Amino acid sequence: MKTRLIAQAVVLIALGVALAPFTSFPIGIARVNPTQHFINVIAAVLLGPWWATGIAGVIAILRISLGVGTILAFPGGMIGALLAGLIFRATRNIYLAALGEVIGTGIIAALVSGLWVAPVFMQTSMALNLLIASFLSSTALGSAIALVVLKVLERAGVVKLPGKRVGYTP
Repeated sequence: MKTRLIAQAVVLIALGVALAPFTSFPIGIARVNPTQHFINVIAAVLLGPWWATGIAGVIAILRISLGVGTILAFPGGMIGALLAGLIFRATRNIYLAALGEVIGTGIIAALVSGLWVAPVFMQTSMALNLLIASFLSSTALGSAIALVVLKVLERAGVVKLPGKRVGYTP
């Protein structure tokens, strides 16, 4: 079972890194990348919160090394992945997982990036409203694509998305 999880993680990392040069674009001091958020939701649903967070961290390191990301990729990817995974674990709902990614990246990570990471590590500042808008647009697009891909994979029989837990009442 561990081998399968590691193999899936490696494939998601490879996909995130391979697509980054084509889907990453600069907005101010950030380089937004909808593919990262697509990968985050897929990993959160299929592998769980800790794997999704680790995958986002590895992709951030590789994107920065390749010059298609900035240090903002750490909070920008990892916070959303963690929140998406935790929400999916609690609800078993892919739509709420995607919403967790959007809130985690678009709001929480943008605030962490603008108030702490950029001033401390990049010695620069950026208007929070611009950072939130850019992070939100990137994560909303990537999360929407992930929902479509998850549904297509489920219909094709490639993945089986878990339903509601037995005895679960919201």
